[in-house]
Amino acid sequence: MAPHRSFRLLLASAIAATTPLTVGQPAQADDGDGKSVLTVAVSQSVDSLSPFLAQRLVSTSIHRLTYEYLTNYDAKDARTIPGLATAWKSSPDKLTWTYTIRDNSKWSDGKQATAEDAAWTFNKMMTDENAATANGSFTANFAKVTAPDPKTLVITLKKPQATMTALDVPIVPKHIWEKVGDFSKYNNDKRFPIVGNGPFIITDYKVDQYVKLKPNKDFWRGAPKFDELVLRYYKDGDAAVAALRKGEVSFVPNLTPAQAASLKSAENIKVNDAPGRRFFALATNPGARSKDGKKFGSGHPALLDPAVRKALFHAVDRKTIVDKVFQGHAVEGEGYIPPRFDTYFWKPEDTQKIAYDPAKAEQILEQAGYKRNSSGKRVGKDGRPLDFRILCHATDPNDKAVGKYLQEWWGRLGIGLKVDCLDNVSDPWLKGDYDLAFDGWSVNPDPDFVLSIHTCAALPATPKDTGATDNFICDKRYDELYAKQAVEYDTAKRADLVKQLQSRLYDTGYMNVMAYPNAVEAYRTDHIKSITTMPADGGNIYGQDGYWSWWSAEPATNGESSDSGSSTGMWIGIGSAAVVLLAVGVWTAARRRSTADDRE
Repeated sequence: MAPHRSFRLLLASAIAATTPLTVGQPAQADDGDGKSVLTVAVSQSVDSLSPFLAQRLVSTSIHRLTYEYLTNYDAKDARTIPGLATAWKSSPDKLTWTYTIRDNSKWSDGKQATAEDAAWTFNKMMTDENAATANGSFTANFAKVTAPDPKTLVITLKKPQATMTALDVPIVPKHIWEKVGDFSKYNNDKRFPIVGNGPFIITDYKVDQYVKLKPNKDFWRGAPKFDELVLRYYKDGDAAVAALRKGEVSFVPNLTPAQAASLKSAENIKVNDAPGRRFFALATNPGARSKDGKKFGSGHPALLDPAVRKALFHAVDRKTIVDKVFQGHAVEGEGYIPPRFDTYFWKPEDTQKIAYDPAKAEQILEQAGYKRNSSGKRVGKDGRPLDFRILCHATDPNDKAVGKYLQEWWGRLGIGLKVDCLDNVSDPWLKGDYDLAFDGWSVNPDPDFVLSIHTCAALPATPKDTGATDNFICDKRYDELYAKQAVEYDTAKRADLVKQLQSRLYDTGYMNVMAYPNAVEAYRTDHIKSITTMPADGGNIYGQDGYWSWWSAEPATNGESSDSGSSTGMWIGIGSAAVVLLAVGVWTAARRRSTADDRE
């Protein structure tokens, strides 16, 4: 999860009593009371503040700030480094893993964090299906988890598991969470401050307005350097950019090409354009179903035909999408894993590739029996027109722009397309009431999570339940390959299996990765003195695999501006209104969907 784990998917109220800025003077990291505040604008809604439910990027990013994981990823090169665990080792047969838990991590209420907290977290996920909603794939293979003493955690596996040094699961305090009843309904958003042991503590939250956090002064790695971090929600990206120009916010992610271009010459503003860890894709409804065998939803039956899916994808011009929609701030899509993760990156062979070829698309449809009627509309053998719906995130201009191209390209095939741009795409998606959807996920250094969301095991138990599935895909061959990679410790062999998985997903035609968007973001250099990017060499700031950006950020002092060549980052809000703009969007406690570029 941050599926970075990500495509299973970025709103807006002004804060009152903002301290006015003096014209010509830089905004200060000061709320009027001498308190430095870092304000970040975001466009995705928080699905849940419960780490057992949250799957959207904005939410999982918050949890990375507030809870420790057993291990972390180094900001320089994403290698595994200690987190709550200082060391780990496996038995010769790889079935028993022993972790040494650090003795200098405390919960923010003063209690010591111990191995018992980790054992309780994992056991709860193993015994309560609702607690496994977000991260259940990590514990599905656990046979037993114990804490023989406060510093020792022992995990016994049913079979070897390759993710044991990349368990992206927030560890929660047992003494707080053991009081929770129904984990499917508990969103952890009623009592503040929220007890955690990460670099930040959540102090307040208002739906689709803001999330406020303060530094954890007792954090073992050292406290953050600003006095408050506020994530503030902007539904409109242009409004967020305007706030950045005024100095009302310090950082804005997910810029459009036009916004980025307009900011490049702005005073005291730096644009960061880095290779991203996301993909931007088309997802087709393969027939929504649950584990109990029941089918539901209103997906168009023609999309169950591989020929129709292949024809649609032959009529998608990825180069035009990269050049015209992303205006060069992206790379053409191919496999499921972005090229940033070169170990697992895959591309189809020339003979396998579904390249842009409208004539081929026409031929496939004709040969499959989808003829044009007298008015030029393509119809199935049952006489039903090929008129499809595609779910579009109202807050994502890329969805809207690509939707117009698809209407044009597919229209030439005699296929209709209704672009449904909604503030909340979660409800129809979860109900299976869609034909196609714009999809996207943030991919972690270990790809297990984003692969797991397409397994049969990720389907909801019943139509009324919420599963971990991204798109209701359930394919026997895919599951076999997933199971093999999950137990393969040899890096080269596992990478080959992951590539086979991507090849299988590509061939089924349920997913069409159109582009790998860059991380295009901007910050005020008169607010930020320095900040850590990930990777260190030309990486991104927002949505990292860890807490490095906001934990490391240093505010610029009065009149001080960061070096324009420094790594991206930013600080500070202005006045009592300074809050990090937090856009809330894709997956909810029930895996809700927001914008295609904000899922973990």
